[in-house]
Amino acid sequence: MASQDPRGNEIEVLAAALSRLPGLGPRSARRAVLWLVKRRESALVELLSSLQAVQENLVECHTCGNVDTSDPCHICADPRRDGRSLCVVEDVADLWALDRAKLFSGRYHVLGGRLSALEGIGPEDLNIGTLLARIDEGVDEVVLAMNATLEGQTTAHYIAERLEERPLRVTQLAHGLPVGGELDYMDEGTLAQALRARRPVG
Repeated sequence: MASQDPRGNEIEVLAAALSRLPGLGPRSARRAVLWLVKRRESALVELLSSLQAVQENLVECHTCGNVDTSDPCHICADPRRDGRSLCVVEDVADLWALDRAKLFSGRYHVLGGRLSALEGIGPEDLNIGTLLARIDEGVDEVVLAMNATLEGQTTAHYIAERLEERPLRVTQLAHGLPVGGELDYMDEGTLAQALRARRPVG
């Protein structure tokens, strides 16, 4: 006689849905579901309410491409932000990561990807046209915060070329050895970039 699954069908469906989230496998998803079930009067209700609010209000910012519950997003609408400094990122996740650090006081622009010949992604597939339009409205510095991949650096190079004739400062995030990193554990690309970006001591 086959053993019956101790979980109801709805709980099984919830665990399967959670297991598709980044960083959550089937076992972690089951633990999360069990934790929520044990706290269904507090944590589960709060989670359901938050998910419903996000589903009802989620929009893409028409200015920068960020995902928020308002348009323009809270970053574009913040008057304390320096509108003359623009940080260009590949994806919304990159924007969130940089903004969490609270080291950049300007505004952002999300490209929605990166150039990739293998994937058939060209300049017309990215938000480069809207980027150029925003820059022409009055930007003094563009920070190219592309990922340190071949595609990311190709994208940064392409944008830098498009901006060559404009009177503004174009900078790029430095890539190299992370703080606390040991040379023995670094990959060749990271070491090469660190050597190329070496600077005088003192």
